[in-house]
Amino acid sequence: MKFTDGYWMFKEGTVQSNAIEVYDYQIKEKTLILYAPFKSIQTKGDTLNLGMLTIELDSPIKDVIGVKAYHHIGGLINQPQFELNKTDHEILIEEKEDCLIYTAGKAQAVIKTTKGRYELSFYYDGQLKTESLFKSLGYVETKETVYMKEELTIAHNEYVYGLGERFTPFIKNGQVVDIYNKDGGTGSEQSYKNIPFYITNQSYGIFVNTPGLVSFEVASEKVSKVQFSTEGEVLHYYFIGGQDMKEVLVHYTSLTGKPSLPPAWSFGLWLSTSFLTDYDEATVNEFIDGMLERDIPLDVFHFDCCWMDEFEWCNFKWNPKTFPNPEGMLKKIHDKGVKICVWINPYIGQKSPLFQEGMENDYLLKRPDGSIWQWDMWQAGMGLVDFTNPKATQWYLSCLEKLMDMGVDSFKTDFGERIPTDVVYYDHSDPKLMHNYYTHLYNQAVFNLLKAKKGEHEACLFARSATVGGQQFPVHWGGDCVSVYASMAESLRGGLSFTLSGFGYWSHDIGGFEDGCSPDLYKRWTQFGLLSTHSRYHGSGEYKVPWQYGEEAVAVTRQFTKLKLSLMPYLYTQAVKTHQTGIPMMRAMVLEFLEDRTTHSLDNEYMLGDQLLVAPIFQENGEVEYYLPKGIWTNILTDKEYVGGNWIKEIHDYDSLPLMAKENTILVTSENQCSAQYDYLSDVTIKLYHILPNQKLSQIIYGEDGRTGTVYVVSLENEMTIELNGFSGDNKIYYHGQEYVLSNDKITVKI
Repeated sequence: MKFTDGYWMFKEGTVQSNAIEVYDYQIKEKTLILYAPFKSIQTKGDTLNLGMLTIELDSPIKDVIGVKAYHHIGGLINQPQFELNKTDHEILIEEKEDCLIYTAGKAQAVIKTTKGRYELSFYYDGQLKTESLFKSLGYVETKETVYMKEELTIAHNEYVYGLGERFTPFIKNGQVVDIYNKDGGTGSEQSYKNIPFYITNQSYGIFVNTPGLVSFEVASEKVSKVQFSTEGEVLHYYFIGGQDMKEVLVHYTSLTGKPSLPPAWSFGLWLSTSFLTDYDEATVNEFIDGMLERDIPLDVFHFDCCWMDEFEWCNFKWNPKTFPNPEGMLKKIHDKGVKICVWINPYIGQKSPLFQEGMENDYLLKRPDGSIWQWDMWQAGMGLVDFTNPKATQWYLSCLEKLMDMGVDSFKTDFGERIPTDVVYYDHSDPKLMHNYYTHLYNQAVFNLLKAKKGEHEACLFARSATVGGQQFPVHWGGDCVSVYASMAESLRGGLSFTLSGFGYWSHDIGGFEDGCSPDLYKRWTQFGLLSTHSRYHGSGEYKVPWQYGEEAVAVTRQFTKLKLSLMPYLYTQAVKTHQTGIPMMRAMVLEFLEDRTTHSLDNEYMLGDQLLVAPIFQENGEVEYYLPKGIWTNILTDKEYVGGNWIKEIHDYDSLPLMAKENTILVTSENQCSAQYDYLSDVTIKLYHILPNQKLSQIIYGEDGRTGTVYVVSLENEMTIELNGFSGDNKIYYHGQEYVLSNDKITVKI
């Protein structure tokens, strides 16, 4: 929200009142409370007829400092609120001659107490990160409403990232970003997943703690500052420090929740019916059998909307005309080793038998006059389930539980963005705050049902919308993209912004959702899709089975599906690390190579885990230009080595792309390529890539059952010793084109 007219003037009808000085303060246990009037107090008379901001500093967890500023506390809305974690840790509050210092771990806030000069500076480990300078924190009155706003400085060479899954330029400097979930596709400034958290290449993050609309002016209203504002009388934000950007994400997800660990099978290939296609049981069997007959391993089959009757989304009943025996059909699919996902949303069409039931029992959202909120967008006369009502939530979940009893393993929790604000919630939640928060209650409810029915590590969604904390309910996909190369690239930008916002896993519609997909694009998007954390073929009006696009598309699908399955020991281990730390599995280059300034703007390549670099191809001629940070890199598809610190330009056929292992990589793979779910600690092939001399390296591998195995590598000038611990079966070593079979768990090779 812009409040100024250029640098010097305010917009007409806008009145700003800023914190001018710390007139008084209190220390209450671990909270520092500041009283900052709207002008400097010279006499007792100045204290009359004057507004004031109350500013509270606290620390929920180590290395994080919260700032809550409010004008009139009586207007605070208490719900909904993000669920944040807190720990008991040491806080130090120092009173100096001209400042107050609030310290939490390595994070520090310094508040000037100089008369007539309120300023707040944030430090981490002694380094200044950002500041709220004089007249930055304030209260704004407009003709329509009131706002609280803050301005934090950014350096001349500082880049801002994150703010959710955004398809606009990767670096957010110069952009206006409104945190408000909308169903706007992947080609506009709108986003399905808005997160009021940004992170910068100066290794700190700012999280604005409200589910409501937050407007960010990122070096746009004032080019040396990030301004953020919220409607109402209160503004609450957190400064999150770290030694690097990774540690910032560790601390952010410690506060808002770590990503859950998806089941191993979810990393395999998902095939969808697509959206508006004609399909029945015979079509489904044809698709699944067609994949298996062509030797393309399939882990999940997804039924999109039309598994239910038209106008009745959602009734949670299989359409009897196309699926007369759903239990028998699902059993046959399971017998082929394939999991089952079905599409749902939180809306109930008026024609659905559930609508009357929901209306009679007050399970649907109401208007202020007591009538059911309805509209015709999406489904005729549809209403929305009120997830603040425990009985409504249980009613909704009871429908899903019946599907699970039939054999459904996962749900695609679609929609959740078009949530009205002219409604009344069962628990009296503020409808403006609920617009973004609704998706959290929706996805949380479905995810918890899956956990309760399937077990802790078997729960998996395929969700489109999200807010803060939604990383606990994976997996998320990018939404409705178009079948062109530009949309493929914008999807990647969105995914990298998303994973810099606290989310660990991400997917997208291989081949694009809207419009027809060309065979060329299908094959290129297949490479990209099967080197993302999760991989699903999906579309709108056309099937996305590979043989629709020619025999070469079948071969490419087979090759890259099996490649991903062979990488599962590595990928699942990376997923476990993401679950433990909050560092995303699919990550922007700047996150892994912060010290290399060239990586700070890269958005057409990414790291898949901490050892593999992927550069998708976004041109029909197969040309790709990508950057390799310093070191020796090896393309694991060709074994060709490259010297890093350089840009590379190449042309690739459909059977290759830049898939690079950095030096000193211990890559544990498998020849088991039938499914994503197998024993990752048995019969493995350990591939070593450019091991430098005089190194002691180790790589831990996690099995789905909680067991671990470790590979140890000790390299000297002329030889290298490899030792395995915790592995079984026939294991192999692959290094510089030579394969070695381990007769026991230790081997020494010449280098």
